[in-house]
Amino acid sequence: MGVMTVRDAKELDDLTKKVRNKMGIIKDGLPVQDFIIQEGVQTSERMNDAVAEPVVYTLDRYVVGGFYRMHPERGIDENLNAPGSSYVPLAFAHSNHMPQPGMHPGASAPNRFYMYGVIARLAMLAASYELEATNPEAEVYD
Repeated sequence: MGVMTVRDAKELDDLTKKVRNKMGIIKDGLPVQDFIIQEGVQTSERMNDAVAEPVVYTLDRYVVGGFYRMHPERGIDENLNAPGSSYVPLAFAHSNHMPQPGMHPGASAPNRFYMYGVIARLAMLAASYELEATNPEAEVYD
């Protein structure tokens, strides 16, 4: 899969021939026939001076685990899934980010793990709607 960062749609018109050729062929010399344009979400998470992004695994509607993907040489708006990245497990079972009893709402540290799970379930729901809209007979096998 070829990944490139574009910050403005005008950049697509100005791509050099070298970049177009690079993006036109992926692994094993296969030509690219389809493109996905996906918006990126900047991450403010950092671990050990490296930009980090949470990756959450779900099974059915349940969050079953995840990890932080970190890359010390990438910026907040760059793809972290590249050589040099490292991974740290998310501690869903024993989070110390629970609201503190007696504290005013919003005063204690946020429960990021719960928030990641909510976002993952919303993303899964959105993906199911998109799949249904693009292929409503996906369950029909030939």
